[in-house]
Amino acid sequence: MSNQTQPLVLGVSGASGLIYAVRMLKFLLQADYAIELVASKSTYMVWQSEQNIRMPVEAVQQEQFWREQAGVEVGGKLRCHPWGDVGANIASGSFRTLGMIVIPCSMATVAKLAAGLSSDLLERAADVQIKEGRKLVVVPRETPFSLIHLRNLTTLAEAGVRIVPAIPAWYHNPKTIEDLVDFVVARALDQLEIDCIPIQRWQGNH
Repeated sequence: MSNQTQPLVLGVSGASGLIYAVRMLKFLLQADYAIELVASKSTYMVWQSEQNIRMPVEAVQQEQFWREQAGVEVGGKLRCHPWGDVGANIASGSFRTLGMIVIPCSMATVAKLAAGLSSDLLERAADVQIKEGRKLVVVPRETPFSLIHLRNLTTLAEAGVRIVPAIPAWYHNPKTIEDLVDFVVARALDQLEIDCIPIQRWQGNH
């Protein structure tokens, strides 16, 4: 039985930092959420570059691939969509969702969303969230930001998109890379009022 009757859309674009998507998927599946996942065409190249791993193209194999990367063989509900399937359920505003998170989010994806362009399923699904007034969170993974990047991010923020840069905090005394990653993932999920990651939150000075 899923944690929610409506699924969360998880978009993975071709930015560096796939560990952010893997860790988010891990915690969501462990918390028994239903996930509709779409990875952009560039994501295949990033997996090859960062991990020397080939991500399957076929949907069923890709679901098993993501579960293996997240280390969650059983739990939650995961459905993967080919990047070019613009006729998928998540491409329609009539398909109800909890919202969508694009993590990591490339600057190319940010630019297309800011311009209202949809060249693949990930961009179309995100555009749907915006037009339907639903929650969309983007986690940009880029540095430094150019003026063009900042203007595009501002355009998205003005449209109601939540911007959560992949910038970790240090007050929780991180000991591992996963500690740093999980903080960012938790803050992104906070924007959808999802609390399923055991991070140390700021308690104030005592």
